[in-house]
Amino acid sequence: MRTRQVYRSIGRLADGREIIYYDESPGTGRAEVADRRPLQPFAPGSQLRHDPLLDEWVALAAHRQDRTFLPPPDQCPLDPTSGDRLSEIPAPDYDVVVFENRFPSLAPSPGPLVAADGGDDPALVTRPGAGRCEVVCFTSDHTGSFADLSPERARTVIDVWADRTEVLAARADVAHVYPFENRGVEIGVTLQHPHGQIYAYPFVPPRIERMTATARAHRAAAGTNLFDDVVAAERAAGTRVVVQGEHWVGYVPAAARWPYEVRLFPLRRVPLLTALSDTERDDLALVYLDLLRAFDNLFRDGDPAAPPTPYIAAWHQAPVGADGAPDPEFGLHLQLFTLRRAPGKLKYLAGSESGMAAWINDVAPEAAAERIRAALPSNPAHPGTAPGDPANRQPATRPSEKEQP
Repeated sequence: MRTRQVYRSIGRLADGREIIYYDESPGTGRAEVADRRPLQPFAPGSQLRHDPLLDEWVALAAHRQDRTFLPPPDQCPLDPTSGDRLSEIPAPDYDVVVFENRFPSLAPSPGPLVAADGGDDPALVTRPGAGRCEVVCFTSDHTGSFADLSPERARTVIDVWADRTEVLAARADVAHVYPFENRGVEIGVTLQHPHGQIYAYPFVPPRIERMTATARAHRAAAGTNLFDDVVAAERAAGTRVVVQGEHWVGYVPAAARWPYEVRLFPLRRVPLLTALSDTERDDLALVYLDLLRAFDNLFRDGDPAAPPTPYIAAWHQAPVGADGAPDPEFGLHLQLFTLRRAPGKLKYLAGSESGMAAWINDVAPEAAAERIRAALPSNPAHPGTAPGDPANRQPATRPSEKEQP
């Protein structure tokens, strides 16, 4: 990739929410475009309730019942504003844009961040649902997908993830930053426009807390890092490795829960997206696009009109302390998985998974890895096109504060 720069500028929507444009060229003035909608001031309500049996927090956000649900394409709120068709993005076009979710699960709340009892309800322990939920639109093209992005645009999105991680991790009310993408109505997507989200939790989510505790126990017992050892073991085994770039490796875990699941790790362990070098980000853009296109190819059987593969792409980052510093023992990685187990068939989380959190997989991880490898566009046996040539990559720069009002 050529040397490049991303320009960040910040504006406000009509109800006071923040919108951040990440432009690939300077001087667009997009953040200065006014939101012409007659919106009431942004004042969502969210509450956290403690489950004493699992020692976990559950978010209560009843206002989300009224969120936009699968609108017609010509009414999508994630498209740019065009004439009298007003949307969440006031500008007539954009490269990548981030804004506060209008119907957030977590939002800034007045009051203390400590647990409080429920008054007359002896079983109720609550705290404000403080945090932040953001929407990340990858492209202004309503009909596209992340897999359709150019390597340069994918790299811009990676820079955006890193920039938002840095900004949100520095907040006193944030303990973990989680960028993710839900793709497909089977996953529960309510807007079809290609987009992802970022949750800034005021607590460490159970999955991250479990991994962190396991890593500490592994360090105490073996004297080595858990993430390093797992990646090294999968690379040594080789049979489940599906993709490898200059700086990244992706494999189907030996104990995969989902029918088709890949964990993508940098070869150099880092705790957060912010710690990735320019060359690591360049390589990630290419490897990730190749992997997403392989997932789309899994169930097509040569039919380009086959429905796209539903998936969740979940970035696992280190928890951060009160000072914003990440846990150095944690290894950043992406979990990419689909709940489709065969054409027209889904993996349902039924009694064992939903009731007991005891997983049963219908597809052998080794067989899944073989199918994903065969579906890679960069595989000479597959009639696809690789997303880029590693020999042409060059370092790029992180988002700049230029144009920020």
